[in-house]
Amino acid sequence: MATIAGTGTRPTAARRPQRPTNGLGQAGKYLLLILFLIVFLVPLIWVLLSAFKAAPEITRNPFGLPAVWRWENFAEAWSVGRFDRFLGNSVIYTAAIVAGVVALSTFAGYALAMLPLPGRDGLLVLFLLGLMVPFQSFMIPLYYLLRDIHLLETYWAFILPGIAFRLPFGIFLMRGFFRGLPSELGDAARVDGANEWQTFRQVILPLAAPGLAAQVIFQFVWAWREFLMPLVFVQTEALRPVSTGIMFFFGRFTAQRDLIAAGVTIAMIPMVVIYLLLQRRFIEGITAGALKS
Repeated sequence: MATIAGTGTRPTAARRPQRPTNGLGQAGKYLLLILFLIVFLVPLIWVLLSAFKAAPEITRNPFGLPAVWRWENFAEAWSVGRFDRFLGNSVIYTAAIVAGVVALSTFAGYALAMLPLPGRDGLLVLFLLGLMVPFQSFMIPLYYLLRDIHLLETYWAFILPGIAFRLPFGIFLMRGFFRGLPSELGDAARVDGANEWQTFRQVILPLAAPGLAAQVIFQFVWAWREFLMPLVFVQTEALRPVSTGIMFFFGRFTAQRDLIAAGVTIAMIPMVVIYLLLQRRFIEGITAGALKS
């Protein structure tokens, strides 16, 4: 025993007992999440149920199931509210803005994350300054600029400012995602003889599918529901997106809440469909580090 003690070997430290899980704290977290879920779902459920009811029934039984499911509310709202034109315009605006932001932010995010650009951190700061400037601060000068270059009351009056306004967030998102990828992948491709474009297109871009899906969802939801920018720059009825078109629909049918609820339901269906189609990729993009700085 003396020989063993003389060697100076320290006895192995006993493992500390793990603290038992705080069940009360976990329950509190779940209760808080359930509370937020209820706050979010109650207005949504009310609108959906109201879309299938007659106007007097909405007042009598706001949260109950409809006595008769009135599918004709959607047909009437569609025809009277000209949703075919408004939805078509929204598809044009949204597709152009999403494509522009995703393409430009992917290129810029890759360059700022993986290329040895001089002063790239300063460039990132300049891009991120766009997140700090509200649209209302340059709304009037931009209006006169679009008027002077004859883009006012055209599709481009919403598309070009929409791309510029959403680009800083898109660059921040894609740069964070690319920084989460191993840099050794690009180095290995360059060693094998690939140029920078081949490295980006064949190696890095396929791995960025979750980040691109998250980007598409963010930009789609913003462009589809954006209200102020098209209201100011696109006032012609034939060019209105659904976000402003539904406002004028409200003004014409203020008392017919069943038609208003049907119109709101029609307007939000595309956003729900896009999220359901891309939700798995969206979650992968967020958990893979798409929001890392």
